[in-house]
Amino acid sequence: MARPEEVAELTDERLGELAREWRRRAGRGDAEAFGIAHVLEVEQRRRAKTSERPQMPEPLAGPQRPRWKFWKAIRPRHRP
Repeated sequence: MARPEEVAELTDERLGELAREWRRRAGRGDAEAFGIAHVLEVEQRRRAKTSERPQMPEPLAGPQRPRWKFWKAIRPRHRP
C-alpha cells in the first residue's frame, strides 16, 4: 500500500481517510502500520504545503507619493 506510485494516485479525500485509519492501527500497536501511516501523512503535508503557498502580491497601482521627511521640515525664517 505504501509505495510512492500508489500514494501519488490517491485523491486528497482518500489519502486523508487512509492516513487516519493507519494511524488508528498504529495507535493500537500494529508495528507495520507506523511506517504506512508515516508515508501517508508525509504525502498529506507535501500536498498541503504546495497548495497553500502564498501568492505573490499584486504590484501597487500608480506612482508612489514621496514620503514626508520630518527631519527636513521647512522652518520659518526669521528676518531681523
